[in-house]
Amino acid sequence: MKKIFGMAIIAACLSVEASFKKMNSESGVFKLAPLPYAANSLEKAFDEKTMLIHHGKHHQAYVDNLNKALDGKKVKLIDLLTSASTQSATIRNNSGGHWNHTFFWSILSGKESDNKVSSRMMKVIVDKWQSFENFQAEFEKAGAGHFGSGWVWLVRTTEGLEIMGTPNQDNPLMDVVPRRGWPILAADVWEHAYYLRYENKRPEYLKNFWKVVNWKAVDQYDKEALKTKLP
Repeated sequence: MKKIFGMAIIAACLSVEASFKKMNSESGVFKLAPLPYAANSLEKAFDEKTMLIHHGKHHQAYVDNLNKALDGKKVKLIDLLTSASTQSATIRNNSGGHWNHTFFWSILSGKESDNKVSSRMMKVIVDKWQSFENFQAEFEKAGAGHFGSGWVWLVRTTEGLEIMGTPNQDNPLMDVVPRRGWPILAADVWEHAYYLRYENKRPEYLKNFWKVVNWKAVDQYDKEALKTKLP
């Protein structure tokens, strides 16, 4: 069977690669998986209350609303994304909300060993942006300058790595974006992701975001993206 690249929460009992397969095989009725770490383990960037509300309320609502809209129909989540232009606004928004948040949880970690950039990923980023600091500045600029709610992504496209933003719950796998690609890193710039601690200071939130990035997961996602065609 052709291997399809996808994203899933990195649970302790699953490798990153196994998580890809789990996410791509997911079809309704969809369920909210637990966070792969304690809600208070990302205090370097996210407070516990924000994590509990973000995961247990916002993400849960996307799952519930998606299941309601599908009304028992069995369909793969990734198929909903790649056909977003043909879906209702409700299915597009909630399928994106479920996928985006599942991916987001997977690229976060409070472990210092996970927060270190691998030598391979460092080289890939420096080759593109001349320095890691330049990359961070461009990513933060894209996130801080994004109008309204949405996401900022590091994406592996056919042309290489790119930073891009998407509105609302759209993502780079959808057929509604100018250039599609595999997400390998993302920051949620909806206010519910950061407002309790940072209020309206989105740039401050984005600077602290780097403290909890799981670069082991990012590196693995990029390796998978390099060898897998878009669906």
